[in-house]
Amino acid sequence: MTRPQSRRRRLGAAALGAAALALTAASLTPADAAPHADRPGASAPAASPYKVLVVGKTLGFRHSHIDETTNAVIKLGQENGFTVDVWDPPTGASAGQPTLTMASTPFTSAAALSQYATVLFASPVDGTNNQDPAKPRTLDDTELAALQGYIRGGGGFVGLHAATDEMHAVPWFSRLTGGSARFASHPAQQQATMVVESPNHPSTTMLPKQWSRFDEWYNFTSNPRKDVHVLLTLDESTYNPGRGAMGADHPIAWCHNFEGGRSWYEGAGHVDSSYSDPVFLAHLLGGIEWTAGRVEGGGDCVTFPEVEGIVAGVQGPGNGNGHGNGPKHAADLARYLEQAEAAAAAGDHAEAAHILKKAKGKAHGVKDPVLVDKLADLEEWQSGLVGW
Repeated sequence: MTRPQSRRRRLGAAALGAAALALTAASLTPADAAPHADRPGASAPAASPYKVLVVGKTLGFRHSHIDETTNAVIKLGQENGFTVDVWDPPTGASAGQPTLTMASTPFTSAAALSQYATVLFASPVDGTNNQDPAKPRTLDDTELAALQGYIRGGGGFVGLHAATDEMHAVPWFSRLTGGSARFASHPAQQQATMVVESPNHPSTTMLPKQWSRFDEWYNFTSNPRKDVHVLLTLDESTYNPGRGAMGADHPIAWCHNFEGGRSWYEGAGHVDSSYSDPVFLAHLLGGIEWTAGRVEGGGDCVTFPEVEGIVAGVQGPGNGNGHGNGPKHAADLARYLEQAEAAAAAGDHAEAAHILKKAKGKAHGVKDPVLVDKLADLEEWQSGLVGW
């Protein structure tokens, strides 16, 4: 099946360079990364290599794939224009990666983290499943504050597999990784089929609609769908999900725009062979590049609730938009969004896209370019699902 052409794909050097001229406060914005996700279409120059931080520091169960992941990401960087720092010190029973790790924590401040376009958490389990706030965790309070400031300053986050099995006592981190869904359980490793739900995102364009692979399949504490843009779901009829089965709707990979930054998560990737699989690596590269602001497309992980939140903030006269019909426009836009979301839920993506196109025209009346662009993202996402 031919996929519809996405509105945006890899950001060209000219567009990146033009956007870079508008950037300010570089010390608070991740180096060479896109600025806040609420400024769609803007990005910084791609001419020079950008930096990615891989976090493997483990206080709990050590996943063998961490070393494989690290080496694979380093190789991806060599081939695709980014360099990699590693934070994976020997800790307790975890051997870490002493020949690669930085000498001290990079999570000292948001400004220190701003040198990275994105940070990748490669299953650094910390054993905090009992949610005891006194138990040592991957990031202590100071390090957590640095990550929060970095994300709010436009930073990127990539979570692999057990990135949802850490920081259990920190609700903010669970929201970052995706809609408060945390690791709950997993059955024995087995073959299963993932189904692509968002085929035009830069991390899914290379995937077959039904992607069968052998891995360790997570069940989560909750379904994150209402808070995230689902990329892939698991078809539980193709494997035995065990006692923690999530049923007909089992998201396994997702992304979202979060507090000014970009977050992407893939629940697969437990088996070491993932990191020599060209398809999985291309998928992962898409996540890295999207969170780093280097590629766009497929709606840029927009969600209906995200746009509904923007509409809810539309005010009347005196809000600085120079238009006196704010409340009326907001009510009209809310109605359009409700109708479009209902059409999308019913599988009528063509109708959803049509309604969103009308909403985008209405949004010009409130003179909010962010809202207009987010509605364009919703329209692109829904248009790309027609016939899928």
